[in-house]
Amino acid sequence: MAAPEPVFRRVAVIGLGLIGGSLASAMRKYRLAGTVVGFDRKAEDAALGVELGVIDEAAGSLEQAVQGSDLIVLAVPVRATRAVLEQIQPFLAEDAVLTDVGSTKSSFIADVEAVFGTLPANVIPGHPIAGSEKSGIRAANPELFAHHKVILTPADSAIPSGVSRLTALWEGTGATVLTMSVAYHDEVLAATSHLPHLIAFSLVDTLAGEDENMDIFRYAAGGFRDFTRIAASDPVMWHDIFLSNRDAVLRVIDHFTQDLDQLRSAIAAGDGATLLRVFSRAKAAREHFSKMLSGQAYVTNNSDKQVTFLMQPGGSVRGDIRVPGDKSMSHRSIMLGALAEGITEVKGFLEGEDSLATLQAFRDMGVTIEGPEDGFVRIHGVGMNGLQAPRGPLYLGNSGTAMRLFAGLLAAQPFDSELSGDTSLSKRPMGRVADPLRAMGAVIDTAEGGRPPLKIRGGQHLTGIHYDMPVASAQVKSCLLLAGLYAEGVTSVTEPAPTRDHTERMLQGFGYHVHHDGATASVTGGGKLTGGAIDVPADISSAAFFLVAASIAPDSDLTLRHVGMNPTRVGVINILRQMGADIEVLEERVIGGEPVADLRVRSASLKGIDIPEDQVPLAIDEFPVLFIAAACAEGRTVLRGAEELRVKESDRIQVMADGLAALGVETTVTPDGIIIDGGQTIGGGTIESHEDHRISMSFAVASLRANGPIRINDCANVATSFPGFVELAKQTGIQISTEGVQ
Repeated sequence: MAAPEPVFRRVAVIGLGLIGGSLASAMRKYRLAGTVVGFDRKAEDAALGVELGVIDEAAGSLEQAVQGSDLIVLAVPVRATRAVLEQIQPFLAEDAVLTDVGSTKSSFIADVEAVFGTLPANVIPGHPIAGSEKSGIRAANPELFAHHKVILTPADSAIPSGVSRLTALWEGTGATVLTMSVAYHDEVLAATSHLPHLIAFSLVDTLAGEDENMDIFRYAAGGFRDFTRIAASDPVMWHDIFLSNRDAVLRVIDHFTQDLDQLRSAIAAGDGATLLRVFSRAKAAREHFSKMLSGQAYVTNNSDKQVTFLMQPGGSVRGDIRVPGDKSMSHRSIMLGALAEGITEVKGFLEGEDSLATLQAFRDMGVTIEGPEDGFVRIHGVGMNGLQAPRGPLYLGNSGTAMRLFAGLLAAQPFDSELSGDTSLSKRPMGRVADPLRAMGAVIDTAEGGRPPLKIRGGQHLTGIHYDMPVASAQVKSCLLLAGLYAEGVTSVTEPAPTRDHTERMLQGFGYHVHHDGATASVTGGGKLTGGAIDVPADISSAAFFLVAASIAPDSDLTLRHVGMNPTRVGVINILRQMGADIEVLEERVIGGEPVADLRVRSASLKGIDIPEDQVPLAIDEFPVLFIAAACAEGRTVLRGAEELRVKESDRIQVMADGLAALGVETTVTPDGIIIDGGQTIGGGTIESHEDHRISMSFAVASLRANGPIRINDCANVATSFPGFVELAKQTGIQISTEGVQ
């Protein structure tokens, strides 16, 4: 088998320190270049590079290194860049790619333009986010970049083939390549790399000057040593970096100094509330952003994960379980608790990524929130007018509920705000809330097609309106009622069919009157919310997967505990019972204004039905798994009036139809629903979930009646609504395993 073609024929690495030497070594190890030539101002280091196998050839001059090379990598101190560029310019081949590895990009671009008079299209700045306190050619490590980020900052005019080849080179070293603008890179690195190094240098220098300096360092704990380790980095290199990225570094130092002064004032005044707010916000942010933010260095996003469900066919479902807390109520408990006066304690909070995104957003607006810990959250409310301007966009992950409800809450705040989300959420329509909010006086900008991000201008005076919803949607209704809390006069919403009423119930639980007149709910602006206790019941949408599973799998007997039985949410139970499901409701009770019960479900012979249209809004999130029930039933099931399903995380009607077809089940898709003839054989196959968590879990349930294995792709987003689904499914007898990173 022939060796793969190298990405570049001849690469010149100028500067054989840690980064330059490690890149040269990686290129040789992974055969990413035909020949790796090294040059260093210390000729003995270049000779040592050959001896250690870091480079193929040591060049005696810059001219010798550069001539004939199709890639030149500048790995010199940033303040030496211009002098090196001046020396190599006459010898660069016209089509050679020129890049660097410096920590500041604006200064590199300025140096290139000063030497070349312009920014040539073959210049592609780069920055590997990797390093060590060690330096020099002896520290060269071909694995230094593995599992690290490399940022490229190509100009719009950069040659695409050059960008793709340089990307391939860095990926060949094991790195993940990101691209961003020069200015944004320098701002991000000033905050995440340069400032921590500056603080480490300063802290060690300060403590070294203390009288007790020997004891300070003798008794320092591991955290101190870990943090101050970076103070052992190359002083000359960091001297250059700080001066080269001066403006961005000064901005972040000023911001940090201001925040540090606030902490000092809080300590001096004995202000424990401020300390708790800052510390809890910081702890949560560290955990939250390390999991959720997309597109930036140092962070991982769900959409980057590859999780596949591997389902074995058959089995029965038995046991006694409690599924996670209701997502809709978890969102609302944080929102209303944050705006309430006093403390709100929440039990049963869903610790899924959607709910955690809502929690983090309120921390970003100055609300102190303790937890979550085993579903318990304590919220220190700031009152209706106590939110503070966030420092940047509020990232809401995959949650359409959060984005639509936040739009209503933020429309009347005195500060500007921006709502963003992951790739899936960024495709979902938000005009359905933006338009009526604009009618109330809000100023909201959206991306093309009314999609996120939403940019909301602060300081607007809202006036109550009456709104007849064209399509039944609890999210739209809740959005307008929440905006109505801040509007002058009465805000009323009439829905064409009943939808979940968690917002109205919870508002009343917080002491805010909601008036009901048939299908119309209304609030009068100017009231207040009072904190209290909330016990979030188990989510009926999550329970639905197990209700269907136990209904269709032979010899099943499953009990689900503490399930929310809100009358606007029980459509799935009503529909399954009409299909002949054996569902017994036990221990009905009311907790915190919400009806709750235990459900016992056993195997049953289901029959196809015409699903009553009045039940559609009461089961809108549960239809994907109801389609599986229909496929296992005897006779025809017809769904109408479910247009809303087409604008969820995916077009759930079409995606479910495609998935069923992949398993050999034929359906007929209609504009507002689907026709499923039950009794067809469910085979094995591969399902594309389109990153929709409910699609993934529905086809996991289908495996119970399949005659072959089912592979379900792109299941990472199951964590958004049902953390622990795989473990709970295994516990009940569903034969599921996973492949990939979770």
